[in-house]
Formats: sequence, structure tokens, C-alpha cells
Amino acid sequence: MTASSEDEFHASASGQGHLVSSTPKSGSVVGDVDPALRTLTGDPLNDSPALEEFFGDSLGRVRSFAELLADQGILRGLIGPRELTRIWERHILNSAALAPFLPDGTLVDVGSGAGLPGMVLAAMEPSRPVVLVEPMERRTAWLFEAAEITGIDNVTVVRGRAEEVSDVVEADVITARAVASIDKLVKWCAPLLSPTGQMVFLKGRSAPEELERAKYVLRKHGLQGAVHSAPTIAGVDATTVVTLTRS
Repeated sequence: MTASSEDEFHASASGQGHLVSSTPKSGSVVGDVDPALRTLTGDPLNDSPALEEFFGDSLGRVRSFAELLADQGILRGLIGPRELTRIWERHILNSAALAPFLPDGTLVDVGSGAGLPGMVLAAMEPSRPVVLVEPMERRTAWLFEAAEITGIDNVTVVRGRAEEVSDVVEADVITARAVASIDKLVKWCAPLLSPTGQMVFLKGRSAPEELERAKYVLRKHGLQGAVHSAPTIAGVDATTVVTLTRS
């Protein structure tokens, strides 16, 4: 299948999709910034050899997405103006920190928004099926276009909330970044999880306290949580990762 204005599905970059809604329209522009500034050149990590060491063969795909995010992120309301000089650290490496904690299988990124961490992880693992779940139309439009433009063709974009798409999505691993508290994420995402699946979330320094508050929800769903420190490259603070596995 190929996407058209009459196709009632959200297609992946390779033309496959799930029957959930109409194909997203072109992403709306919500801001403006000098095109000369919409690049990665102001990011101090952009020319760092450490990026090639960390990403290896996937750096080209990851960089394509990072460059597109720099160019379009502010225009589409995905990132703030001050973040242009921190895209590698704040968004790309932060997302990539999840990679060592992911089990094999289909990855579902809920509340994918700008494509973080889903697009980054898809770029790092081109053979892994990645589903980006996002309720906002303009953001699904962005995700669809970003996948096509960058050639990251192992993603499928699904418009909807996590709790609404369990009939078309099943995950071996669920990721999320800055979406909601752990207890809410578990309630919304548990129906999407395969019997042996895991959840892997990007969280802040209060993750241990948040995990403690979610203990009754975790017990109800047969999950146990752990907090990890996930380093990436030298000079960049480690990311806090929460893993939820079957107990």
C-alpha cells in the first residue's frame, strides 16, 4: 500500500500502516527562526569524535534525524529556541541511552512527540520494528515526514493515545520520555505489552521516589521496577532509566 489523502491508515515510511485514522496532513508551522540558525553547527558536540565512537555505523542515520530536528524543531513547536545548541546532549544522546536496556522485538514509543526516543532508537537499530504512538495530528505529520526524509524506514506512525490503540499495537518493549508519571504510564501501556514484554522509560532524578509511588500499580500488573544510571559519552551527564519487567 502507498499513502494518499484517501487512505485511512497511518503509514510507515515504507508504505505499511495500521488502520486507525486518516493519513496525517503536512506538519503545521507554529513558529519562526532564522534558517541560518536552524543547524547543528552551534552544538558543541556536533563535531565530536565521541559521537562516531558511540553510534558507530548508525551515526549517519542518527545525524540525519538530528539535522532535521534542528531545522524544523522550533518551527513545529517540538523544541525550544535555547535547545538548538544542545540537541545532541539533551535529545539525541538522552534518547540513545535507552538502547542497552532494550530487549529484542517490536518497540512501541508512546507519546512520541518529536520522535524522542523512538526515532533515535529506530535509527540505531534499522532491523527493529518501531511503532511511534502519538495523539496529536501535527506531530504524527512530523513523524511521518521525518521518517520519509531521513530514510528511517523501520517505523510505523500510529495516531492515538496508548490506551486507545491496543487492538492494533502489541509491544515487546514500550518506551516513553516526558509523557507522564510511572503509575499512569503503566495503566495506559499495560494493555499493549506482550506477555513477556518490558517497559523502559527515560526519567529524572526523582525516579526512585516515583517508582515507590507506583508500587501498587506495578504489583497489580505483575511488574517490578529498577532504576539505572545510563552513561553515553564523556562530558555528558548520565541519563536515568527505569526498567519495568515481569515479576
